[in-house]
Amino acid sequence: QVRLVESGGGLVQAGGSLRLSCVASGTTFSNDAMAWYRQAPGNQRELVAAITRVGSTTYGDSVKGRFTISRDNAKNTVYLQMNSLKPEDTAVYICNSRSFWWGQGTQVTVSS
Repeated sequence: QVRLVESGGGLVQAGGSLRLSCVASGTTFSNDAMAWYRQAPGNQRELVAAITRVGSTTYGDSVKGRFTISRDNAKNTVYLQMNSLKPEDTAVYICNSRSFWWGQGTQVTVSS
């Protein structure tokens, strides 16, 4: 069974930065497409960014140019670097593996 553990969330002022990490276990990580989603209260879960096993990336329109997804296969870890954060980025950020496995999420709160 795949286990995903997120970290790095917190409270930050608008314009600030955070880096989220998601460590995977129970899988051959280098073979897995990975993604970050987010969900704010009352909203549907939305794709933030995705990365294929070979490193191709996709971003949601609202985060393009501000967020960067990357992976370190030696550490079984996928990262989300978030810059120029806005209050509307406030959400629980959830790691996903192979479009099937989900982490518990980490809270990101951006104050204005």
